[in-house]
Amino acid sequence: MVDLVGLHKHFILEHLAEGDVAVDFTMGNGGDTLFLSKTVGESGRVYAFDIQEEALISTREHLEANGAPQNYELICVSHHRVKEFVKEPIKAGMFNLGYLPRSGKKSITTMRETTMPAVEAAIELLAPDGALIVAIYPGHEEGALEGEMLREYFKTLSRFRICASEFHILNSPTSPYFFLIEKSPRCKE
Repeated sequence: MVDLVGLHKHFILEHLAEGDVAVDFTMGNGGDTLFLSKTVGESGRVYAFDIQEEALISTREHLEANGAPQNYELICVSHHRVKEFVKEPIKAGMFNLGYLPRSGKKSITTMRETTMPAVEAAIELLAPDGALIVAIYPGHEEGALEGEMLREYFKTLSRFRICASEFHILNSPTSPYFFLIEKSPRCKE
């Protein structure tokens, strides 16, 4: 069976290396933050965002328990404010849209109003040959709407600057899926 999280990591590892800068746009419980932190190592930098203090606490505990390098900054604000905190180009970014896993707070989710500016900012910050993973959870209404909105947006991007791909399990329409956004290595922005 397809392991979507394994695919996320596979695609990110094609672009991210020791010493790079990465962003976890939806920190959650810190799984992606830990992966990014260990990938960029001591000489790299990771910024992680979430609006819930509970996510920062859970992530900090997860990073410390798993020996993450001290290369991260955990930020308790919405991901759409990323450019207030991240000033340098990034080689990778990860979004897991939806709600905080294991929190019991399914009413607090990412929202289209902040997700779109966060994704636009992420693409602007993306260095040449950088990549973004945007995981969509269509099993709840806002998640389905976020996915539709982003699909339409990604279709408008210049294929000479950005390669936008979508990965689905076809015979399971409410299963999570993801977009892979890759910036051309020749992009001089």
